[in-house]
Amino acid sequence: MTRSRRHPVLRGAQLLLGCVVLGVGVTLALVPRLGSDGYSTLVNGLSIGLDVSFLWMSVVVGLAFVGLGWVRGVRPGIGTITQVAVVSLVVNLGLEVVDQPDALWARLVLLVAAFPVLAAGIALYLGVGLGAGPVEAAALGFDPPVPFAVSYNTAQLLGALVGWWQGAAVGLGTIVVIVLLGPAVALAARLLRQDLHQPGTRAAEAAEAASA
Repeated sequence: MTRSRRHPVLRGAQLLLGCVVLGVGVTLALVPRLGSDGYSTLVNGLSIGLDVSFLWMSVVVGLAFVGLGWVRGVRPGIGTITQVAVVSLVVNLGLEVVDQPDALWARLVLLVAAFPVLAAGIALYLGVGLGAGPVEAAALGFDPPVPFAVSYNTAQLLGALVGWWQGAAVGLGTIVVIVLLGPAVALAARLLRQDLHQPGTRAAEAAEAASA
């Protein structure tokens, strides 16, 4: 059964589940304080360099990434709004209840554990086909011709470089995200049998035709 034929309640439940899982993964990645992802580094760097609040810069950068994806055929939808809202709420709550461990090995364990959770959350929420969040929208906009794992890693890398240039700190977590998260999401999508591409794109239409 294609996702467009699934019951709306099931699609909505998967969207919420994916966003909650993604929020948990982001929390696990942030708690060790070993470096943020490239997107957050970009927002933080521009906030520092332009002397604008992180919140407003997050809105501006998010709209720019979603707009880039839209120009490339990835239309925003309810999933775009849900991803931003739910992930933000989960991360805010998670950072309040999860303390940073003192031991470096424990912080590294949290960072390693974050990756399968992040990958599963992204694959689940994108698999619903109701719209992509900022980084995923921009990356999917170039797939094809560039595979998602490559375009996603490239977006994270460019974000980290610009953010670092503008004064944001980078660390081990930043490097690991740039190298591993894109392929991890692609692998999670295959294991969970999810199509990352959003409706209306050439890749999604080809996948729908093949599964019909």
